[in-house]
Amino acid sequence: MSEHSEEDQFWMHRALALAAHAARLGEVPVGAVVVQDGREVGAGFNAPISACDPTAHAEVRALRDAAARAGNYRLSGATLYVTLEPCTMCVGALVHSRISRLVYGATEPKGGAVASVRATLEEPHFNWSVTTTAGVLADECGQMLTDFFAARREQIRRARTKPQA
Repeated sequence: MSEHSEEDQFWMHRALALAAHAARLGEVPVGAVVVQDGREVGAGFNAPISACDPTAHAEVRALRDAAARAGNYRLSGATLYVTLEPCTMCVGALVHSRISRLVYGATEPKGGAVASVRATLEEPHFNWSVTTTAGVLADECGQMLTDFFAARREQIRRARTKPQA
């Protein structure tokens, strides 16, 4: 039995579906969804490669989608669900968008800016605070990333050992 609410699990499954879409496109499988009043108001998946945009992280794309739909860049009262702990850029976007709650799945030991590498949201100088719930469907979220990078390494290995014509 999970310690996380059914609602959090439901929306994280939606974010996982978006992450799977990113993987099919050859992007690192991270998905994000913005939810307000029990409804999806924004969605995004990683697309920095296909968009040629280093800021096209799942979180930023979901926030842009939600803000466009709302007609307002401020999303107070909304929750962002994302399959991977956000980086520093994405944490900044959460604060600037006034997201009220962040829910993430897997931790990011190399660049996670919520708890793993640094606790950016706990810095005292921000004029907005975001509550956080970590580890929702963490195993599934982490496994998707592990499988993606294992397949990528296998592709590289095969390309290196392929006989030259």
